Amino acid sequence: MAEWHGIADADAHLGRAFPLPESVLPLGRWVDVSPVGSGAEVVWSLDDSRLDAPGRLALYAGPDPPPPRELPGPLEASEVMVGGLAAVLCTAPLDDAEPSLRPVAELCWRDGELHLRLTAQGPWSVQRLLEIAASIAA
Repeated sequence: MAEWHGIADADAHLGRAFPLPESVLPLGRWVDVSPVGSGAEVVWSLDDSRLDAPGRLALYAGPDPPPPRELPGPLEASEVMVGGLAAVLCTAPLDDAEPSLRPVAELCWRDGELHLRLTAQGPWSVQRLLEIAASIAA
């Protein structure tokens, strides 16, 4: 497959508009878009130059569940709600990562025909992650 250059490539891969958060995100340094499994993933590498600023946010959307990530333990999982939809939130400390990339939180849910996974690295609050996730209109 040819290199992807932007969100339009994710749109074409999905055969529809890639769902993006409507919630305001922290300042980004750059964005990467790539195919992942049957779907696509957009990764925002954020400006983490300020103290306690998160470093990364990634959103997968696809017709099938995303391929699993190997999150290093100990892993904590809980059931949460994204809007009115059931979701699973998994977190891991990532002790070996730089401070702006730890911990990692992975939120997975399904909205209609799309499977979604929001992966956040850095000091994000669960409330903020749920707010971002709820702003994604699939």
